[in-house]
Amino acid sequence: MPTKESFVRKLIKWLIALALLLAVAFVGFSFVSPDVGQYAKQNPDKTAFMLWREAQWAEKGQKKRITKRWVPISQVSPALLKAVLIGEDDKFYQHEGFDFDAMEQAMEKNMKAGRFKAGASTISQQLTKNLFLSPEKSLTRKFREAILTWRLERALSKRRILELYVNVAEWGDGIFGIEAAARHYYGKPASALSTMEAARLASVLPNPIRFNPLSDQKYVTFRANLIHNIMVRRGIAIDDFQEVMDTKDEPGLENASQAPASTTAGPAGSNGPGAGAQDQPVPEADRLGGRVPAQGPAATEQGPERLGARTPAQSPPAAAPGAERLGGRVPAGPINPANPYIPLSSASPSQTPARP
Repeated sequence: MPTKESFVRKLIKWLIALALLLAVAFVGFSFVSPDVGQYAKQNPDKTAFMLWREAQWAEKGQKKRITKRWVPISQVSPALLKAVLIGEDDKFYQHEGFDFDAMEQAMEKNMKAGRFKAGASTISQQLTKNLFLSPEKSLTRKFREAILTWRLERALSKRRILELYVNVAEWGDGIFGIEAAARHYYGKPASALSTMEAARLASVLPNPIRFNPLSDQKYVTFRANLIHNIMVRRGIAIDDFQEVMDTKDEPGLENASQAPASTTAGPAGSNGPGAGAQDQPVPEADRLGGRVPAQGPAATEQGPERLGARTPAQSPPAAAPGAERLGGRVPAGPINPANPYIPLSSASPSQTPARP
């Protein structure tokens, strides 16, 4: 006859088996539900994470509201997209939802620290959690996250995944989506964000409740500078260059480049640009930015070289055979190895620097 103790043991085993069976069934249900493919063309209203945040506020008696504003990816600053990829998932276009190298590195860091210090979630995994799951940490949720991420990568393009991510990610307490974040922090649309503003916004994504992109918090400053420096090295940060190109000349400087070039006296009897500088007009070539001064007898011929049309002067052919003209920019004659724009016949020691 079975004892009471053996009966309890059997009951515990059956309960454990039943729990495992339910967990497997629940996780397996993730292969068919929810409908991941609907977001290929449909924008989500409120994600599971937004609903969880609202429940959290209600539990604490806080009267807060979700602030969000959808924007197509074509109206998001490319600098912001690059900053997010650098900060959150630099191998986004190389993996299929999981960055196993990053997982291994994160595991090693956590083991050395003796606590959870680094994560390795890709943008696809983060989007899955935002759309379908709660922030709770459990083994069951991790399995569901993996299955849904796998499905998401096969149902949606990388471009669509990135578009969804920047529109549903939390950038501050109750601030969801990059358009709402850009207007809240910088008073401008997401399309107008600069590279440093993009870097600072991307720096707070790991914990947008604790960190503020406008603050001088050490973490935000360090991470934003790190992201921005990577953008500079990759040729993405071009704000300063664009500012120079967009700035107009100050009044009075428009025709500065057309001012006559100063000349110095040349050798007696020379027809070069130094002879009779006080009495002779400056050749046309000298007036065009000083790029190719007329040389030798060709300077007094009619129709000197016009740089705008690159038309060579109508002067007699050079005596030296096979003289290279390099698109009409180098006068005919022997080539000066130190400076191909000054022929050997007229080069002086001061014009020909010594070869190092």
